[in-house]
Amino acid sequence: MTKGIKFLLILFVCSLLAGAVIQPANAQCAMCTTAVESNAKNGNTTTNGLNNGIMYLLAAPYIAVGVIGYIWYKKYRRKDVVLEMRDERLHLN
Repeated sequence: MTKGIKFLLILFVCSLLAGAVIQPANAQCAMCTTAVESNAKNGNTTTNGLNNGIMYLLAAPYIAVGVIGYIWYKKYRRKDVVLEMRDERLHLN
């Protein structure tokens, strides 16, 4: 197999294993839980706004790290680098 196919196969297997061990979690503060439950019972759409806000806060750090990584990659990538290595041995003593 080529390296690309092996990588995709390993990635697929890891994603299946990660999906198998995910446990649902109910982690909200008491005020948020009561506000969401009461708004959902009354038919308000505040819960959608709360969920969108949570997703925004979750995605923001990943987007920031991605942008910084892309800028760093573009800035420090060098195309025509000539490595002039000396033929003599390096003595560290």
